[in-house]
Amino acid sequence: MSETFEAAAASEVGVPGPPRTAWYRSMFVQLLVAVVAGIVVGRLWPWLGTDLKPLGDGFIKLIKMVIAPIVFCTVVLGIAHVGNLKSVGRIGVKALIYFEVVTTFALLFGLAVGNLVKPGAGFSIDAKTLATGADQIAKTTKNGELPHTVDFLMNIIPTSFISAFAENKLLQVLFVSVLFGLALAKFGENGPPVVLEAIDHVSRILFIVIGWIMRLSPLGAFGAMAFIIGQYGLKTLGTYGKLIACCYGAAVLFILVLAAITRLYVGANLWKFLRYIKNELFVALGTASTEVVLPRIMTKLVDAGCSRATTGLVVPTGYSFNLDGATLYLAICVLFLSKALGVDLSVGEQITALLTLMLTSKGMAGVPGSSFLALSATISAIGHGSIPVAAVAILLGADRLMDSMRVTVNLLGNCVATLVVAKWEGQLDSDRLARVLDGKPVEPMADPDPMADPDPVTDPVRV
Repeated sequence: MSETFEAAAASEVGVPGPPRTAWYRSMFVQLLVAVVAGIVVGRLWPWLGTDLKPLGDGFIKLIKMVIAPIVFCTVVLGIAHVGNLKSVGRIGVKALIYFEVVTTFALLFGLAVGNLVKPGAGFSIDAKTLATGADQIAKTTKNGELPHTVDFLMNIIPTSFISAFAENKLLQVLFVSVLFGLALAKFGENGPPVVLEAIDHVSRILFIVIGWIMRLSPLGAFGAMAFIIGQYGLKTLGTYGKLIACCYGAAVLFILVLAAITRLYVGANLWKFLRYIKNELFVALGTASTEVVLPRIMTKLVDAGCSRATTGLVVPTGYSFNLDGATLYLAICVLFLSKALGVDLSVGEQITALLTLMLTSKGMAGVPGSSFLALSATISAIGHGSIPVAAVAILLGADRLMDSMRVTVNLLGNCVATLVVAKWEGQLDSDRLARVLDGKPVEPMADPDPMADPDPVTDPVRV
């Protein structure tokens, strides 16, 4: 047992432990200050806030630089140690079943909230004034389009082993990782020791790099938040107040549903889990991206008792198939646009919208302006002449202000999915999860947490 674990255990029974880390060294405090500072700078000096965009973009690029190899190492090691093709297949199938059920529920839930609140009522927009809307959407989406279902599935297969990493396409990396992990497991009982040891060492090195990069997260969050407020301003809150309130209210209610799933099936408290991932949540909120915390979330889920194989398969897949926050937002926006134009959609038209969104939402990850593309496809599928596709441009002013809602629900949705599938597959250490969420000492994992606040006893250099 390590000295850190012994010190924590001693503290639990009343023996004084090591001194606490200074509050100003806490990542959570640094992120909170950075986000608030970004809002202030963006509000008072919009020109400066807009110019700070490279800080957020640079941080996101640094994280994306190491995501693909980290996913590869995590998945390969997890599958190689499981060594069972049937087990890996079960995890994948169970994850996809869960994703489909929950995202469909999110769409139904969003439609229900939209019908009750009617967020677009009172806008009274004349469709004739939207002539330039299509051009605005084309500019925002860079004339891109969502892949069709067959294209989406075919694009999971990379052109080559290297291209998956070179193009940084997560599903392609996952596909290659699964094949490589299964081949290793097939080659030997748990894979060739030399190869596994080499991959394990590479994984540890990459997490040290992630630890260094994440120390820059307050700077990235500051730049990203300053840009959002400087570029779009707080005045948008008033214009789209009802829509924003509707979306955030629906998000809170949906999180309560996730909390119920976590409590009833996993036996865990989602509020405690939120405290456990508070640093990652603030990084995601500050940068308006869940992708930047993918490596850290995987590490925390493994440390909380989920198996490496389940975490490595469910989390990256969920980033494409389990966008709960995005689907919730899209469902509400369909009804917002109809009400803003004075159109009442029939039950049949709403079902058509639901079915369309079930397909388009699966190919959104990594596509510029994907929410606008999904909405445009949905409006076209409904085929209501009084709602032109150009009407989607109405949402341009409010879309960025919805990022916090989408990011929070997407992140929590994928974490809950991992816990549920791990429990379902019998690969969740429930005792460890309970102790971690209660803040009690647990035996350290083989891989240290590179982003943890420095321990003044075991890591005096970092302090």
